[in-house]
Amino acid sequence: MAKEGRVFVRGMTSQTYGLSGFRNMQLEIDRVRSESVVTDDATVAHSGDSEESRTWWKIGPGDDDFLTQTLQVHFVELFPGGSNHGHGHQNEALFYILEGKGYEIHDDKRYDWAKGDLVVVHDDSVHRHFNASETERALCIIFKAKSQWMFMGMIQQGRSAAFDKEGYGPRVEWGQVWQEDVESRKKVVKPSDTKWEDVEGGRIRVMTSPQRTDVRAFSVDVYEQEVNAHSESDAHWHMADEVVYVISGSGKSLQWQVEAEIAEKYYAHVANAPKTFEIHAGDVLYIPQNMIHQYINTSNEPLVFISAQNRMFKLLGYRDEVHVKLDKGQPVF
Repeated sequence: MAKEGRVFVRGMTSQTYGLSGFRNMQLEIDRVRSESVVTDDATVAHSGDSEESRTWWKIGPGDDDFLTQTLQVHFVELFPGGSNHGHGHQNEALFYILEGKGYEIHDDKRYDWAKGDLVVVHDDSVHRHFNASETERALCIIFKAKSQWMFMGMIQQGRSAAFDKEGYGPRVEWGQVWQEDVESRKKVVKPSDTKWEDVEGGRIRVMTSPQRTDVRAFSVDVYEQEVNAHSESDAHWHMADEVVYVISGSGKSLQWQVEAEIAEKYYAHVANAPKTFEIHAGDVLYIPQNMIHQYINTSNEPLVFISAQNRMFKLLGYRDEVHVKLDKGQPVF
């Protein structure tokens, strides 16, 4: 994080039209961040923290080892019986509850949540989170595409406070600018609202996606996946970068770099060998844009993780994913 304050958006400047230097820099950075890695301890410019809560960042545009700003990831801990400050921001945020139970007051309405739930804070909302237990902490991981809003100039945010600007008329309902069905969609996605589907080497449940029009989420797609003990997932390719949090188990992430040949049209060339990353419970794994990747469970228990992608890639015309066959460990098409 910059010493002068929090970085919300990073710029890109180059003396040449080609931008390979930026990609090379990104690809050289370690893609696994263990529980010991804190890129920002929230001592600067975080409106939600209180004496009864703690926030720490894992991935964001202010990182010294800069990975991405399509997704930002941080943790929030609510102490027993505690809460954070009520605050609002224009960007959407998705909270996956890792431990505990509690509730939030969101636009003056109460929503209860518990371990395994996904909680959506939608655009332009005021929210405050409460731990319902007097003896146990509540812990969640937050995924958001905040820079997306910053790029588009939607930067009105801050703590709850009285309006003190002169020269303005009385209150009017802000929500009239939202998509009409937003408030009828699910705010809290519970495990019972999802279903597990069998996939290669395990199973998966989707919590948010373009197809899930019953959920109040529009920017980040989230799923949970289990890879069976001593099994492998399929290999797949997508343009979106991805952040994975390992809930339990251990294994490997294999990532094949894909480079572009710009000839009479774009052609893809896949690296002859993947980069391999060891992953364990509590790790945050980053998968850069335009990668073929696969998970291998090397343990005697399921490898369980939650994954997030910025939906904007799909809205820009890219497919969700392309399944890739492997021949002696090498992708073939």
